[in-house]
Amino acid sequence: MAIPIVSIVGKSNSGKTTLLEKIISDLVGRGYRVATIKHNRHGFNIDHEGKDSYRHKQAGAHTTVVSSPHQIAIIQDVDRDQTFSEIRDNYIREADIILTEGFKVNDYPKIEVFRSELKRELISKKEDGLIAVASDVKLGVDVPCLDINDAKAIADFIEDNFLK
Repeated sequence: MAIPIVSIVGKSNSGKTTLLEKIISDLVGRGYRVATIKHNRHGFNIDHEGKDSYRHKQAGAHTTVVSSPHQIAIIQDVDRDQTFSEIRDNYIREADIILTEGFKVNDYPKIEVFRSELKRELISKKEDGLIAVASDVKLGVDVPCLDINDAKAIADFIEDNFLK
């Protein structure tokens, strides 16, 4: 059975990362193994000039693995943006759930983070996979509207719908 994927989406500066940190901490505290995928459309670099692994990639290695007794990292060239299911199936093992951030349009269930002070519209609809909204105000939407300041209730919602 595939590891379930739930996306935390929202406009920039809505508090996605802060909320995600709290949800992760709560779920881990309940004994779940949580994996995350952070999508960055601008690219990123975890390898740095002068490091051996950087030198390996510069020399032409397609894949470089950096391993220690406590962590492992894979730096691999790809020819296109990978889907969440491809990332899950190729790289994530031994997790109970995967929470994603940073890729608003995808085929997985979404919890949208909404802050009224930003004066913006929701970016997702139920037909886009929206299953809940985490908001600082009650909204007239056709999915549950959860209190953005109650990460435990949001973790309960995720647990009830994806982990039981």
